[in-house]
Amino acid sequence: MQNFEYYNRTKIIFGKDTEDQVGGETAKYAKRVLLHHSGGSAVKSGLLDRVKTSLKKASVEWVELDGVKPNPRLSKVHEGVALCKKEKLEFILAVGGGSVIDSAKAIAIGALYDGDVWDFYDRKKTAALALPVATVLTIPAAGSESSISSVITNEQGPWKQSVDEECIRPVFSILNPELTYSLPNYQTACGVSDMLAHIMERYFTKEPHVELTDELCEGAMRAIIRNARKIFSGGEKDYNARAEIMWAGAIAHNNLLSTGRIGDWGSHLIEHELSAFFDVAHGAGLSIIFPAWITYNIKEDTPRLARFAAKVWGVDGAFYDYEQAALEGVFRMKNFFRSIGLPVTFADAKLDPAKIPEMAKHAVKFGPLGNYRKLNEKDVEAIYRLAVE
Repeated sequence: MQNFEYYNRTKIIFGKDTEDQVGGETAKYAKRVLLHHSGGSAVKSGLLDRVKTSLKKASVEWVELDGVKPNPRLSKVHEGVALCKKEKLEFILAVGGGSVIDSAKAIAIGALYDGDVWDFYDRKKTAALALPVATVLTIPAAGSESSISSVITNEQGPWKQSVDEECIRPVFSILNPELTYSLPNYQTACGVSDMLAHIMERYFTKEPHVELTDELCEGAMRAIIRNARKIFSGGEKDYNARAEIMWAGAIAHNNLLSTGRIGDWGSHLIEHELSAFFDVAHGAGLSIIFPAWITYNIKEDTPRLARFAAKVWGVDGAFYDYEQAALEGVFRMKNFFRSIGLPVTFADAKLDPAKIPEMAKHAVKFGPLGNYRKLNEKDVEAIYRLAVE
């Protein structure tokens, strides 16, 4: 087991009607805030009005910025940075899913920086300061509500890059599973894929003595799969299933499951090119890439991948050959993703495979990808091609 330090400052406020507490919590930090959202479901559902009512009761003033899109754009971040500086805002409240929260985190860094915030995403600068950020989560998926991560798309590239720094971890996050009842099935499915991927990136490690976190990862993945099946079998308003999924999304990416181990993270970077080039939803891109990544790596560590098949996908002792068992696990993973309406190939998502060489080159801009197995440009291209059909 690796040495580690684990710290997570995010206060989680979980349960029914908890969004009514947002004003009082925000007032502990600031009296003038940027209220950041997409302008979509949070408005239509009445959630944004409830948030504003709570802020008003706590004497918190706000300046509003909406229009965040999936795969959040740098241009919107620039708009938010300028607004924070002009209005001298002290705090950012994100109401939405991972895209809104990631955008808020980027604005939080940029608001205290004189240059272009993209410098941090392009690895020219390291972020050490940011305005405080808090969230009211509406889409369980990215885990951004309690993570140190923010991923932004620069439309000019196209580039999709991340920042991972403690200064952008939210100070509090409000999680009410009832807010997810009205989510379209596709958004729920993309969220399930995203949180499974966050766990798999940690699970696939070369560290041999991480028994506890192995078991935690496997149990979390089984719980996500089981409760997703409940939701997609007519349980759209099953509070307990929605609660399990919402909490799993946070646990998947708050670094608890990273303790003592070195994760991979190659698949996320490979997927970022799908989102950048085709604007595919991140979770849908991951459901395409991860089965191909596992298939490509089966001979690298067959026992590990066979264990994953057994512990997570229920591949039993009828498969005496490790490689056969691992491949059966991939087959079951693909069937699960398809059962909840997600693509598992380029063809399913109508993506143009002619872009593969360019995407592979983009993906390794900063060097080989991953830790479980280092992937160069040719490896990345091979994984894309395994995912074509």
